[in-house]
Amino acid sequence: MLGDAYVDAAEAVADEFSADFQDFVTRYAWGEVWTRPALDRHARSVVTLTALTAGGHLDDLALHTRAALRNGLTPAEIREVLMHTAVYCGAPAANAAFVVAQRVIQEETRPEG
Repeated sequence: MLGDAYVDAAEAVADEFSADFQDFVTRYAWGEVWTRPALDRHARSVVTLTALTAGGHLDDLALHTRAALRNGLTPAEIREVLMHTAVYCGAPAANAAFVVAQRVIQEETRPEG
């Protein structure tokens, strides 16, 4: 979901203090929860973007906006998710999320050249 490079980098910086947490996140958050059969990755990305917006977790929102694009969400769908969060999470939270998502979408959809 986040890509092998991201997981490898996260595991590479784990030390005696953080190794157990990194193992937990890798196995449960990125593994078991994301691979449960009742929701596809597209739907899980919608839920994740909403939850991260609600919680104000903007660094993770950037990461998961990239993942959402890889999971098949279009920029238009991401926009609609964030519009919906404005009603249920508040306009300030959605505004901050729009800033992050816009930057990521521009980076990810920029023509190479």
